[in-house]
Amino acid sequence: MISVRRHLEKLRKVKRHHYHPLIHRIHRKHKISRKTLFYVKEYGPHSNVPRTIIKESLKILLFASILSSVGGLALEQIRVLFVSIIPLVILLPVLNGMIGGYGTIVSSRFSAMLHEGRVRGAWWKNQQLKKLFVQLFVIAVIMTLLSVGVAVSISTAARYALTIDLIGKIAFIALLDVLVLVAILFLTSITAGLYFYRKGEDPNNFLIPITTSIADFGNMIVLTVLVILVF
Repeated sequence: MISVRRHLEKLRKVKRHHYHPLIHRIHRKHKISRKTLFYVKEYGPHSNVPRTIIKESLKILLFASILSSVGGLALEQIRVLFVSIIPLVILLPVLNGMIGGYGTIVSSRFSAMLHEGRVRGAWWKNQQLKKLFVQLFVIAVIMTLLSVGVAVSISTAARYALTIDLIGKIAFIALLDVLVLVAILFLTSITAGLYFYRKGEDPNNFLIPITTSIADFGNMIVLTVLVILVF
């Protein structure tokens, strides 16, 4: 116990943003997860945690806000057509929140895998990432179909005229929109996560703002394109 405490105290004094072999030694000798050791080193008493997180995330948050705002300009181009399709109007905030949630899941899970040393070699061969990808796709399909069903029910209750053909088009647009963005968010999380992790940064401070902004921006762009193509 004294040995563990001594090693942890030594680790807390290591300069931030620099990988140190001591992390690997403590992990091997005392069976402490790399994720725990990372936070001991990066966010010990020598650092101000809120200031560190804000400093590392501020630029990304500003970029994310601008990106999300630009996405609204795309929908403005088809505002009259889009507003006339009531189920899509109902689905827009639902899809935004749902896709953003998927981005958060991928970001947090992948960051944890990086810190725990579970991503080695070619990431596309990693079985855990493949499993996560399949799980997200299955969940995305189920939740999208349920959301479409609710949107159609609300529209019917409001006496909006719906046909089988129109419902099919709406379901197709929603499904394709979500699946395309889930794939983009997955690739973005992995690419950006590896980049920031190799720079010695904590991916958690960057990935969630990036993926949620891409979800908002991408959802509006993809919906705009699909509405123009389908209608």
